[in-house]
Amino acid sequence: MILTIARRRLLMPLALLALAVGLAGCGVNNIPTNEEKAKAAWSDVLNQYQRRAELIPNLVETVKGYAQQEKDVLTQVTEARANATSIKVDASTVTDPETFKKFQDAQAQLSGALGRLIAVSEAYPDLKSNQNFLALQAQIEGTENRIAVARRDYIEAVRVYNTELRTFPGVLWASTLYRASKPMETFTISEEQMKVPQVKFN
Repeated sequence: MILTIARRRLLMPLALLALAVGLAGCGVNNIPTNEEKAKAAWSDVLNQYQRRAELIPNLVETVKGYAQQEKDVLTQVTEARANATSIKVDASTVTDPETFKKFQDAQAQLSGALGRLIAVSEAYPDLKSNQNFLALQAQIEGTENRIAVARRDYIEAVRVYNTELRTFPGVLWASTLYRASKPMETFTISEEQMKVPQVKFN
């Protein structure tokens, strides 16, 4: 009997130690790991948007040389770029729905203005054949593709991170060790973009 009590006293700390080690290996690092992956993906999104913003002035200047009468479109692109680059973006943006929406809306406005600018080129054959314009157009299109990939990767990283915060055992770690960790925002599309385009044949 004395041996059983002594054995229990010896086994109890070992059992607690084994439980602690088991729990430590049970996802305790998932939240910070997934958060860092999502932040890295967000940085890539910002990098691609920055690349696009840097290409726009050259594109506007090239078009301006051929299509002075398209001042409205040129002004819209310039203003949309200024608006998109004026929004303060940092690591907290991904957990602030209001700032994230402002950023997303400004980028969508810039994408729309850029689309109108590229469409203008169709009316100017000399512009369409200008090598500088063609090179810039190709870079803009390539950047738009990179933005789409970066956004997709960010959305996936945020999905993994947000899921970890809401599922077991991550929810335990989120409520104890990582209380400051908040769900991150993902990109959405506006109601305008969801409307089915109307096709009319005359």
